[in-house]
Amino acid sequence: MIFLMTKYLNQDNSTIDQIMTPSIAVSTGEPAGIGPDICLAATMQAHDACIVFVTDPFLIETRAGLLGIEIEIREIESNQQIPKHRQGIMQVLPIRFQHPPIPGELDPENSAHVLDIIDKAIDLCKTGHCDAMVTAPVQKSIINQAGISFTGHTEWIAQNTGSDHPVMMLANQKLRVCLATTHIPLDQVPKSITRESLCQTIRIIHSDMRHKFGLENPRIAVCGLNPHAGESGHLGNQEVETLQPAVTAMQNAGMSVAGPIPADTAFTPRSLEKCDVVLAMYHDQGLPVIKHSGFGEVVNVTLGLPIIRTSVDHGTALELAGTGKAEHSSLCAALDMAIDLSKRRSTQS
Repeated sequence: MIFLMTKYLNQDNSTIDQIMTPSIAVSTGEPAGIGPDICLAATMQAHDACIVFVTDPFLIETRAGLLGIEIEIREIESNQQIPKHRQGIMQVLPIRFQHPPIPGELDPENSAHVLDIIDKAIDLCKTGHCDAMVTAPVQKSIINQAGISFTGHTEWIAQNTGSDHPVMMLANQKLRVCLATTHIPLDQVPKSITRESLCQTIRIIHSDMRHKFGLENPRIAVCGLNPHAGESGHLGNQEVETLQPAVTAMQNAGMSVAGPIPADTAFTPRSLEKCDVVLAMYHDQGLPVIKHSGFGEVVNVTLGLPIIRTSVDHGTALELAGTGKAEHSSLCAALDMAIDLSKRRSTQS
């Protein structure tokens, strides 16, 4: 890692000297999608970090040519110190794809290499060579079509870091939303939420909000699973039997937890004023709300990991790959958050 003399303003407005310039590993995602495009666009921006893109240099070269972007590609080795990012220069740790990627055309033969790129970024963080990883979007369907069991970045990174309870959070400047369950069918959600799993999720949110985001006493609002939070058991018994006991247990442990709150109430402005993060019970209960509040500005953060991982709030957008129409704001927001979280962690070590 590179250590430079810098200044960073933390949440209590105190200036801290001699904070490191973080090293960030970026995986470029599905090669047929917009991942390479938005990584190229982000490279043209200024970032206060040492950034390495884990990808195929040939992919970057050909996509840059297609988009008309003039860029310098510098290959680095796994154990090489990562220089500080400079606009217009992409520092690449090379992993070659099996077949030359074509924008918009998925190829299952490249799926294993997509996962190799993610794994390499994980390894850079696990070994301490990088302080955080940022992921561009992947196409789950083509990875599964290749015969590889894959439900998403969150679960894959958790497995490869020995984390048994990852928590998915999406955040922007207005709102933070965590999920009790992630990429599972809707009919599996009720049985997947137990008192024990919900308590563990709340503990992780509480801990990471304190240690990663600097909130001394984070206020957590827990959504109900059923309409009207079960209406005292008349519209479902999960709130009475599972959610309320979990909330009470966490309150007794000294955490600021409220709920279960009907989801259509939890996301109203008055309710949001009283909390720092909302815990939704399933994917499409919480994510549509935050994406509507500012799509393109939302960052996906995985809590409960020993490493820092952020990502974009969108998919591969195959139809936009190579057209120059892909928006890179979410990737830049993910980079900014990874940098901020890394700097905050450095002040605590």
